[in-house]
Amino acid sequence: MPATVIIGGQWGDEGKGKVTDALSEDAGVVVRPNGSTNAGHTVVTDQGIFKFHLVPSGVLRPGCTSIIGAGVAVPPADLLEEIDMLYRRGVTTDNLFLSDRAHVVMPYHPLLDQYEEARRGSHSLGTTLRGNGPAYVDKFGRRGIRVADLLDESALVEQIALNLPEKNALFEHLYGKSGLDAKKLLEDFSAWGERLAPYVRQTEVMVQDALDGGQRVLVETAQASLLDIDYGTYPYVTSSSPTAAGACQGAGIGPTQVDRVVAVFKAYTTRVGGGPFPTEDPGAAGNLMRERGKEFGTTTGRPRRTGWFDGVVARYTARLNGVTQIAVTKLDILDEFDEIPICTGYRLDGNVIDSPPAEAEIYSRVEPVYETLPGWKEETSGIDAVHKLPANARRYLDRIEELVGRPIIMVGLGPARRDLALR
Repeated sequence: MPATVIIGGQWGDEGKGKVTDALSEDAGVVVRPNGSTNAGHTVVTDQGIFKFHLVPSGVLRPGCTSIIGAGVAVPPADLLEEIDMLYRRGVTTDNLFLSDRAHVVMPYHPLLDQYEEARRGSHSLGTTLRGNGPAYVDKFGRRGIRVADLLDESALVEQIALNLPEKNALFEHLYGKSGLDAKKLLEDFSAWGERLAPYVRQTEVMVQDALDGGQRVLVETAQASLLDIDYGTYPYVTSSSPTAAGACQGAGIGPTQVDRVVAVFKAYTTRVGGGPFPTEDPGAAGNLMRERGKEFGTTTGRPRRTGWFDGVVARYTARLNGVTQIAVTKLDILDEFDEIPICTGYRLDGNVIDSPPAEAEIYSRVEPVYETLPGWKEETSGIDAVHKLPANARRYLDRIEELVGRPIIMVGLGPARRDLALR
């Protein structure tokens, strides 16, 4: 059976964990293909609130295999903390597996992240400071340490001896900071490797076996398309590729093995950190969306920037990723608005443009072209089907479908697993 890829259609925090959890009910495998602890997916079930940073959301479905793929950058201590949290809450991790090809976030990576952001000053990127970027720099510089190395002490000794002198020289001479101790690194990572060893597999083979065996495979990306290293608002982007194509690479799936790409959009838009955000509303309406939507980062706790739905971004994402269906989340957050603007285009220096410019400075100058739709002023939480929504809510969703050019299959109307209206 072909695979389904779930992507974020905006700048992240769209509710991919909730959608993955819903779609995983009949899935055999859920794969996390990219990112690191800089991403957070939240799922609310009868057992309470679960916040995942590395473990796929499918772990909450008994009988579903959860895989952390080769494209993920893994801090071992953080992964073990998530595993321990699940154990304490009665969730088995017997079906959780970790790719031996995944790269490891070392203790010097978050330090490099923090020191470099501080050095940039007013030009900082607004990263989560978790070391994701520096870990991917080492990966593509071909000096990264992989999960397989944690299970081979001689390889780990060699890799630390190769990497640490360079990092310590940077700390001392560029940032004026103290270096790290090689012996302590080796002791910690040897212990973490021993604990992680039962989870480590050649996961790309597992994924291919599942596809060959007719199982439904879900690929749950982290971050979102407008944070992609190539197609996002560079340099205000993440360090991996959260597009459908990048998801295939990180999960170990070929593009011809995918038959469905589901893009998740909030009914409005949010963004964390710096970078262009044409439909941002810094006023009372944006504050109301932030408070009603509890728009504070799962990973950092930082308040998210909030604004109106951006049809230009949504259409660009749909085309770029070959999106076949969309899910809209947090529609209930707009229940209190009399009128709801929706961005249908951009104007730049007097000209109309239909896609995000490559240059962040130019993108920051675009003026959104809005049309205003009437609000519905009714509570929508608890509604279980799209056709039961208020007429103006359906009209708003219809306009999103027109702008994106793809059908809506589900609408989120609250935080809980059951708070979904299906079409």
